[in-house]
Amino acid sequence: MKPASVPTLENPGALIDDNFAVAASQYAGLLKNINGADKLPRTFEHGKLVLIDYKDWTSGFFPGSLWLIYEHTRESRWKRAALDYTRRVASAAKLTDSHDLGFMLYCSHGHACRLTRGREHREVLIEGARSLASRFNPAARTLRSWDHGADRWRHPVIIDNLMNLEYLLWAARETGEPRYREIAIGHAHQTLAHHFRQDGSCYHLVDYDPESGVPVLKETYQGYANESAWARGQGWALYGYTMLYRETRNPLYLRQAHASARFIRTHPRLPEDRIPLWDFDVPSAPVPPRDASAAAIIASALIELADYSEPDIAQRYRELAWRQLVSLSSPAYRAAPGENGGFILKHSTGNLNRNSEVDVPLNYADYYFLEALSRLKKA
Repeated sequence: MKPASVPTLENPGALIDDNFAVAASQYAGLLKNINGADKLPRTFEHGKLVLIDYKDWTSGFFPGSLWLIYEHTRESRWKRAALDYTRRVASAAKLTDSHDLGFMLYCSHGHACRLTRGREHREVLIEGARSLASRFNPAARTLRSWDHGADRWRHPVIIDNLMNLEYLLWAARETGEPRYREIAIGHAHQTLAHHFRQDGSCYHLVDYDPESGVPVLKETYQGYANESAWARGQGWALYGYTMLYRETRNPLYLRQAHASARFIRTHPRLPEDRIPLWDFDVPSAPVPPRDASAAAIIASALIELADYSEPDIAQRYRELAWRQLVSLSSPAYRAAPGENGGFILKHSTGNLNRNSEVDVPLNYADYYFLEALSRLKKA
């Protein structure tokens, strides 16, 4: 029998504790690296820490990670830091030109509301939900994603937008306003109908005619090709429909979550360490970069999806998530103390097609890694 300190799928405590200790050490350094700036860290690229303000789509992830570290450690220093950086994102609640308020607000103020019951966080969240709902198009029954690219798209909807729906479903329960739920369900149904291929993979973007609501274009804007499977997009799809099943118990959503999981788990090009290439269909030469952020999202989703699965399938999901977390915890992906600008994970890919954030740490990779570990702890 293995000693209790050796982490296994049956006894993950050592892996979880070790990673949160590393997270605390790295983020203590990251807070120092910010050096009092009134901004939030996004990545470490070209030898420099990249800071952003509340308007950036990733602004909620750093405070969200601080809340997850606090939840694990219960140390007051992390609560103070989480409150500080969460408040820096509050102004995002007034934005009506961004579809990313779920990332920005629910990953920051959502955790704050859950862990402190603070009224100020609830008020921010409700205002943000109103702003987000303003982007709904009744004809297309979806939330508009991007406002840019008007010469290319009229009502673009990206798969990432599924990640807003948990926020809107929370707002519907919290306020008693059914419109938030109607928007979320409408968006979920339209995405289910139009974003997916027969093999369970998804397009990145579907453009709708804003008057008729008919899809007019399908593409994979951030992936290798229009018919390819961009890895992070597959993660958003898996996570989104797993969450939607939890929130609604609609079996159609569970079926799609399983289809997305099957596509990922059985894909012949999923590397041995289970950290996907940035796109499943990218040519193998030259050696394509990995995407640790996609692996973290997938692992977090699979841990939850296992709870809604038959025992044999649940075990396969847990084993894949475990292998991903073990790989991410290894020196190949986890930063050495004091390195990587203070971030935890290395080797994520933001937008390779624009040569942006390629093979770098990303705040959302860290966030979903910590979330996956937190879910594993509670499993």
